[in-house]
Amino acid sequence: MSLHALLEPQLKHSPHESMLIQDGRSISYQEFDHLVCLTEKWLVRHGVQPGDRVAVWLVNRVEWLALLFALSRVGATLVAVNTKYRSHELQYILSNSQASLLILQLNFGKIDFAQVLADTDPLSLPHLKQIAAIDADQHTPGELLGRPMIKWDLQNAAPATSSHPSHTSPSVDAPAVFFTTSGTTKGPKLVIHSQRTLSEHARHIATGYQFNQPDNKLLAALPMCGVFGLNSALGAIAAGIPVVLMDFFDVETAANLIEQHLVTHIFGSDEMLRMFVAHTSEQIPFPSLKLFGFASFSPRFIELAETLIPRGFPMRGLYGSSEVQALFALQNPNLPIAERALGGGAPAAGPLAHIRARDPETAQLCAHGVAGEIEIKSPTLFCGYFNNPDATADAFTIDGYFKTGDLGYTRPDASFVYLARMGDTMRIGGFLVDPSEIEHVLAEQPEIQSAQVVGMEIDGKLRPVAFVIARDKFAQNPGAQHAASEQELIARILQRVGIQLAKFKIPSRLWFIDSFPATASANGLKFQRVKLREMAQEKLSQE
Repeated sequence: MSLHALLEPQLKHSPHESMLIQDGRSISYQEFDHLVCLTEKWLVRHGVQPGDRVAVWLVNRVEWLALLFALSRVGATLVAVNTKYRSHELQYILSNSQASLLILQLNFGKIDFAQVLADTDPLSLPHLKQIAAIDADQHTPGELLGRPMIKWDLQNAAPATSSHPSHTSPSVDAPAVFFTTSGTTKGPKLVIHSQRTLSEHARHIATGYQFNQPDNKLLAALPMCGVFGLNSALGAIAAGIPVVLMDFFDVETAANLIEQHLVTHIFGSDEMLRMFVAHTSEQIPFPSLKLFGFASFSPRFIELAETLIPRGFPMRGLYGSSEVQALFALQNPNLPIAERALGGGAPAAGPLAHIRARDPETAQLCAHGVAGEIEIKSPTLFCGYFNNPDATADAFTIDGYFKTGDLGYTRPDASFVYLARMGDTMRIGGFLVDPSEIEHVLAEQPEIQSAQVVGMEIDGKLRPVAFVIARDKFAQNPGAQHAASEQELIARILQRVGIQLAKFKIPSRLWFIDSFPATASANGLKFQRVKLREMAQEKLSQE
């Protein structure tokens, strides 16, 4: 199934209905198809051929989606570049994807794309032939990195038609888009998805989560350079519901758009939810909302759900990754709140998707409710890692399941629960321990705003150690509120924690810090546990 097939039902039955809304402008399915055809002709005119890779470095805008659909018609691949990337990361992606064309906008808000590009090494990009600027003007330079700058100019394109060009239609299983893994410990891998995996998954989202209901609208608040942002937008397009585009998330604009357009669906992180809470004091601020699917990147998300669901925030935990795509699974709205807020859920693909968990020590499959590494088999899994056959082979079991590297457990109803990354788990006292369990208990303490836990070897045994950020009133001097030293305060905290956790889970060390080391991803900040372990090792060596 091609990407264009997602548009065909609406082009046939409701071509003038609103498909995209941005900056107060509504774009119909017919207008979008016209833009895609013009974009395709522009790409071909500038030498883009089947098999080429084109890097797209843009905030959310209509042109981003038009480029995806147009490149799929040509048979070329869109390389999705995170707008938060800086020179080292940009150079890595452009070099490893072998992109021949980079499409960008030179400035947006505080992002100086041209300066970031100027700081890259042009000699490391032998495949890059030219750079195109959207919104070019008289100040646009004639070249960057020694490559000619070409203008995004669709005005001189031939009249658009809805038919494909004369060349043979590309295979729906050819690479359509490259996403990047988070790359917190080394360079990210390039994850390949085809037109078929993208379009089929979009249809699964549309039907599996009942997107296609009258009056539904999606607020696309996440960057489309990541699966979280793009999959939700494609799911809405497959359902035939309008997509309200945000070029860049800010809570005030998002709140206004939800109210103005009566948005029903939004996806994001628990961090975004906390921003909404801080922004509004109304008991039920957004009555139009039907679903806020969220991924948690910090502790206390269950407490957040227990506070916000009664206030009309229809929170449901979900699961996804670049390899399995975002919105792969979503929790049932009828579950108790504490279960509904967990990562995981029932797959959008229904019985087409198969989930199991495997014990990392014994390699045996786990019974329901027993934690192990989550393995997934689904028709919309990624096609492999670009130019990395060894990593691709290592990612799958012999019977075709993707080894997610995530700790979780299955439920009898074919749903599952995500607990943590396998690399973050700790084998302590003979038990596999999820650090988030300890982090949640620490974050419940009145002195602590947030916590991160890693495992370190102390006296020959693996022990949990914790880094914590103090709440505002304790931030200046953690011990001041108790007229005691910081070490006395820590001892009191750990004494309280000991009432809630088994002895082997109590952190052997606890350190207050100002912020956690993190790396930017398309979906938000991800904490760097490798860096935390280095910090812990340094502190332990000083004892």
